[in-house]
Amino acid sequence: MSVKTLNDKHILLTPAEIRRADSLAVSGGKTSIELMEAAGRAVAEAVVDYVSTPQELDGEILVLCGPGNNGGDGFVAARYLEEWGYAVRIALFGEPSKLKGDAAKGAKKWLGPIGALTPSAIKGAAVIIDGLFGVGLNKPIEGSLAEIIEAVNREDAFRLAIDVPSGLDAATGTILGTCFSADATITFFHKKPGQLLAPGRFYCGGVDHIHVVDIGIPASILSEINPSHFSNEPALWSHVYPFQGPEAHKYDRGHLLVLGGKEPTLGASRLASLAALRVGAGLVTLAAPAESYPVQASALTDVMVRRFDSAFGFVGILADPRISTVLMGPGAGVGEKTVELVQQAGVKKCNMVLDADVLASFRGRAAQLKSIADGEVVLTPHEGEFLKLFPALNIIENRLVSVQKAAKLTNSIVVLKGVSTLVAAPDGRTSIATNGPSWLAVGGTGDVLAGIIGGLMAQGMPAFEAASAAVWVHGEAGMKAGRGLIASDLLGIIPSVLP
Repeated sequence: MSVKTLNDKHILLTPAEIRRADSLAVSGGKTSIELMEAAGRAVAEAVVDYVSTPQELDGEILVLCGPGNNGGDGFVAARYLEEWGYAVRIALFGEPSKLKGDAAKGAKKWLGPIGALTPSAIKGAAVIIDGLFGVGLNKPIEGSLAEIIEAVNREDAFRLAIDVPSGLDAATGTILGTCFSADATITFFHKKPGQLLAPGRFYCGGVDHIHVVDIGIPASILSEINPSHFSNEPALWSHVYPFQGPEAHKYDRGHLLVLGGKEPTLGASRLASLAALRVGAGLVTLAAPAESYPVQASALTDVMVRRFDSAFGFVGILADPRISTVLMGPGAGVGEKTVELVQQAGVKKCNMVLDADVLASFRGRAAQLKSIADGEVVLTPHEGEFLKLFPALNIIENRLVSVQKAAKLTNSIVVLKGVSTLVAAPDGRTSIATNGPSWLAVGGTGDVLAGIIGGLMAQGMPAFEAASAAVWVHGEAGMKAGRGLIASDLLGIIPSVLP
């Protein structure tokens, strides 16, 4: 892209926050029409970057304009493109006489014809620019307009969305009725959560084709907005990542205790233990039940293995003052015995990562987790586990809000694994990951993720940042491993993707 882009790209702004940003920019001296002119020109420049020169472009550029400021951006973009020699036409949803405010000002400077948005208007365009609704949409697109958008999506044309594809909820990533399917999206100031959350990001053209442009809103106003949503990338957490100095020894790098599993899932706790070592933990101890101790002790050479016969024996292992973090769940077994072990770890004031069988053991009573530990707690459910642990929260309808509510309910960091893995803190901070490939969806990879989180927390990294960093490292390792990976493949790759 030749357009000017912004730093701090990990910061996301909700629709309400972006409206406040516009307002603060105007109160600080910018005019709203200046912002619109900058936005429209950025869209036009993006078209130039993506498509051929006017002489080589086989067809017209069609700009779909709505009745609000998103349509005003479209009018401005059309004007610039025509000035640069492109064949441009406009199809307006609504009557020109009903345009108001900046949209009316943008339309007034457009000297070409304004056609109606009809099924026949979309035929023959080589490029279609969506300036219908943007972030302001708050109800489903239905009826004849939905049919037109669906027809647009079937056209053999390059489709570009202004700010947000029309029909996409910019806050949640859900689709409101029907959605414009863009090949690329030009968004302003900062990305929006819905552009990274599935399925929203796929309607934006994918994360590599969502371009953030500077339209003149000062970055300094972010301190007044105090954003709490972030794209999960190193800029979010690198300031607290445990980079060990040259004089560090293994006891400086933390000691993680992993609760060992039972048949037939003995490998789960082994994967978690080795992942913790790969991410830098100085010591990892696997606490193995008596019946599985011989197998675990013979299978692990880099992990210390200790046997316990009862909850009392597990408490004895926890008495080691070097242990600061406990990982429980992978292959632990479902039931009250597992709940008791979690409670014992809580009494010892350890930080905890709770996964798999622990989450199943607390099914329907998640609120109990709020008071189970004085230390930091991370929960790592996939969607099925989340639904059982939090039956009153509808992640199918709204993943983002549901995981934020779960974090507050349990006073824990909640990692909701999936296509767009979310990490939510009780204070509202939420990170959204987009680098996890689909081929990570194989047994054991969640155990590796839990181990990475535990390994980073054992080294002193705060829980929200540790969980976010772990999700990112996990995704990068998955990408590097490639299609057909199995969980153990990740272990040897982790060191090569560490920040």
